[in-house]
Amino acid sequence: MTAKRLLDDCFLHDKDRLKHHEALAILKDRLTTIADAETIRLEDSLERILAEDVSAPRDVPLADNSAVDGYAFRHSDFDEAGGFFRLNQRVAAGHASGTVLGPWAAARIFTGAVMPPGADTVAMQEDCETHTQDGENFVIIPQGLKPGANCRKAGEDVSAGTSIVKVGHRLRPQDMAAIASTGKPDVSVYRKLRVALVSTGDEVRRPGDLITVGDVYDSNHFLLRGLSAIAPVDIEDLGILKDDKMLIERTLRDAAERFDVILTTGGASRGEEDHILDTLDKLGQQHMWQLAIKPGRPMMFGTIGSSVFLGLPGNPVAAMVCFLLYARPVMSVLAGGQFLEPQSFQVPAGFEIPKKKPDRREFYRGYLETNSDGVQVARKFMRDGSGLITGLREADGLIEIPEDVTQIKAGDLVTYLPFSGFGIK
Repeated sequence: MTAKRLLDDCFLHDKDRLKHHEALAILKDRLTTIADAETIRLEDSLERILAEDVSAPRDVPLADNSAVDGYAFRHSDFDEAGGFFRLNQRVAAGHASGTVLGPWAAARIFTGAVMPPGADTVAMQEDCETHTQDGENFVIIPQGLKPGANCRKAGEDVSAGTSIVKVGHRLRPQDMAAIASTGKPDVSVYRKLRVALVSTGDEVRRPGDLITVGDVYDSNHFLLRGLSAIAPVDIEDLGILKDDKMLIERTLRDAAERFDVILTTGGASRGEEDHILDTLDKLGQQHMWQLAIKPGRPMMFGTIGSSVFLGLPGNPVAAMVCFLLYARPVMSVLAGGQFLEPQSFQVPAGFEIPKKKPDRREFYRGYLETNSDGVQVARKFMRDGSGLITGLREADGLIEIPEDVTQIKAGDLVTYLPFSGFGIK
């Protein structure tokens, strides 16, 4: 387990209920990377977070080369009427020519081949005519070509010393291609976070188990496992903990010794059978609890030793909202990445909210739809219960309503957060 500590006492606050922007400000100010670096092969680096900058050690491409199959020549020999050139070279990719191209001479050249010395322009083969005269081969190059046409210059993509990707960047396929183009076979990345996933509740059962009246299947485990896959983590399932204070305490104490992050769901309130918060207070330090948002008010954040504790509500909708808004950016920073801000845009409301409580930020499940006037609007899932998974499945984003807004009329601009902006495909 890494010895790095995440937070200090000045992270603590004295407010009973934090507003959304206050919670985010605290997290941004106090979070830091806890993952160590490791070197891995480039082919294994997809979705991993860079631990050091990658710069180009040489020009890409390394030399001037042809962008097409055609004929290379000196543009200074060319005039507006076209040109009649002797063919005296053939240059294929991977076989550079050391022969200088003389006046009114051309080289048959193929895509990616290094330009022969002296040549600076390439005519596409389909635009040219070839013929033989007195045993000598010629090519007729048409008029209109500009100097440097169809020629890729050395360093045109990346010049030597240019920074390609920086520390903290999560590698995409195109980033891997850019690194590979420099000849670098491996990269330094932050190791994956070790995450313990814990479900709680006497009533919770796993799919495949027998169920009776009062029991529920553990949908949150699969929800959070899928959402956690958005981040570079290794997840271990610690199963379902019964509402047993000693069992919960023993499990969390052991997890804190082995994992970077403990992610729990359920038991986040102060009920007689809710032991998670009391256990956090006993074993570690509570840094955040009770947020002025809906759904997701009893969101817990704290530390047990050097392990970060994230306690999500038990209702699936609240669990997903809290994960996307808070757990996702937290885990990104811990893993060496950036604090991930959700993508959002303004769109007219295709619904109404006659009355909303002030001083509370609310997030509704929604989707985009084009109305009868041809205008794209945000529709709200009709039922707002935080236990309704149907709304999560049918929605393609969240509708965010700020604290100071107390009602919404159809046509009012609202903030829309598409699930795709959270990395959910």
